[in-house]
Amino acid sequence: MKAYVYLENGIFLNAKAFGASGTFLGELVFNTSLTGYQEIISDPSYAGQFIVFSMPEIGIVGTNDDDNESEEIFASGIVIRELNNYFSNFRAKESLQTYLKKHNKIGIYDIDTRFLVKMIRDNGNLRAIISTEISNKEELKEKLNLSAKFDQINFVKNVSTKKIYSHKNGAWNHNTKKFNPSQKNSKKLAVIDYGVKKNILNELVEVGFEVDVFPYNTKAKDLIALYEQKKIHGVFLSNGPGEPKILKDEILEIKKLVKAKIPILGICLGHQLLSNAFGYETYKMKFGQHGANHPVLNLENKKIEITAQNHNYNVPEELCEVAIITHRNLFGDNVEGVRYKDYPIISVQHHPESSSGPHESKYIFKEFMNLM
Repeated sequence: MKAYVYLENGIFLNAKAFGASGTFLGELVFNTSLTGYQEIISDPSYAGQFIVFSMPEIGIVGTNDDDNESEEIFASGIVIRELNNYFSNFRAKESLQTYLKKHNKIGIYDIDTRFLVKMIRDNGNLRAIISTEISNKEELKEKLNLSAKFDQINFVKNVSTKKIYSHKNGAWNHNTKKFNPSQKNSKKLAVIDYGVKKNILNELVEVGFEVDVFPYNTKAKDLIALYEQKKIHGVFLSNGPGEPKILKDEILEIKKLVKAKIPILGICLGHQLLSNAFGYETYKMKFGQHGANHPVLNLENKKIEITAQNHNYNVPEELCEVAIITHRNLFGDNVEGVRYKDYPIISVQHHPESSSGPHESKYIFKEFMNLM
């Protein structure tokens, strides 16, 4: 299929499409990972975005049933240079094209992704419209101009679970590694699902947590009651998509959890929401940080960790007034992790669950267990 691309800066491009047909809107971001495209595509934190892969050839390992980070794809679509529809991997069940079509998402290829990555790098993230139906530039421009701005959309309510459930699978071998209720020193953890990745849940189980996942709009009073009854021992604030500052109700509930001195771990969006709950507003980065190869300096042991990243927003330097800065990103010197001074709370911007990505930061889950 032919595809037509219009960007908010006026650039109009032609490409070829695979997967679903139709007209799709989103924000254009680039990802520098060399592997793990299925985990990236299925990460709920990409809701409302087109993922531009800087890796030039995508598709060779196909897709499988185990590597999805969520049951649905919430990203608007993907943009790649070269599609390899022949897949060759012993775990593969279907091609990338079949995978996207099944989830009703578009992919486009035969487009200069290096040009797009450099443009995003220089100009920042761009809103885009991609269509297999509309070829007229002015019509595409009008539809894009009439669409909601990315920073004004609450994506969290769409990606979060609608009901409480227990997660028992551990890391990697999903069929055999499960939570054992008789496991010594286990702790019960309430996970607030703002768009949580399955592999985060797996790693929490792996270190010994008994995990229950709650909807994004769970009230703090209900969690505080569970904590006082020792039915939970802490709260995890998950990753997720979109502008954190518009989640005013969620921030208000987090403030109540903080006041109750409940142990909390935040990752990515959870990290940002904690900053806002303490009164330190997050800000939008020029083009965000998306990839599995970002060096982060652990300021406590002076070691460099190679991390997976996926965020457009960050916490301010002024957060050091209430928290000790524990990690810094060496690509931009921005704050990557904190430990709050007067509360049992730690949070990080990067993804220590390591899928897709390295393993150097997985200790954070054990650190949270020890904090409890």
